[in-house]
Amino acid sequence: MRIVIKVGTSTLTHATGKLNIRRVELLCKVMSDLKNAGHQLVLVSSGAIAMGIGKMNMTRKPTDIPSKQALAAIGQCELMYIYDKLFSEYHHTVAQVLLTGSDVEDPQRHLNFQNTMFKLLEMGALPVINENDTVATAEIAVGDNDTLGAIVATNIRADLLILMSDIEGLYTADPRHDPEATLIPLVEEITPDILALAGGTDNEMGTGGMVTKLRAAKMCMDAGCDMIITNGIRPNDLYRIVDGENVGTRFKGGRA
Repeated sequence: MRIVIKVGTSTLTHATGKLNIRRVELLCKVMSDLKNAGHQLVLVSSGAIAMGIGKMNMTRKPTDIPSKQALAAIGQCELMYIYDKLFSEYHHTVAQVLLTGSDVEDPQRHLNFQNTMFKLLEMGALPVINENDTVATAEIAVGDNDTLGAIVATNIRADLLILMSDIEGLYTADPRHDPEATLIPLVEEITPDILALAGGTDNEMGTGGMVTKLRAAKMCMDAGCDMIITNGIRPNDLYRIVDGENVGTRFKGGRA
């Protein structure tokens, strides 16, 4: 299968913004093994700003754009160094791709992006994609990496997008506030009732929430691509997903 895996900031880092070393090492090991099994993988990775915050020993995410962009520049270097080091241990080559909204909206740049992605996959590289937070503003920003994951998945005709987040999937209510909430294992249509279940994000370091995940799900489903929301604390669950087991919430698009 051709699979896009999006990892959120909460998956990659501790609450301090420092890297969650054990989890990231396991994630890279599992992804490397899946590549060895013949799957084509693309990683959409959040975490640049959070890692910049951690590296600069700051305790809170700044609110002004220049500070966020500066921290993204610092953190992105660290992020790619870590991915390059860990994937190289399993003999896989990573390729950094940084995008803004303009790169997928302008027809020529959009085509260039697609051509580059298909060539990287043909060469056996593992593309690591993030929004270009260092230059992105409200006018050119994709906005969040759930949407970016869906854009990548639909553009490379992926079979499956996996969103690894800080929640098990879509629930009948917010499980952090309602003990009676139950997990919804399968969604075959994004209805008004499904949209009504969405809430915001409680994670200060992150930018997404269930609203962005449902938006991503609709993009994927409309393109015939499945999407799964699962908890990123268990990278080994990627094996179960690829084996067809029920993990998290699957949004059925058709192919996977």
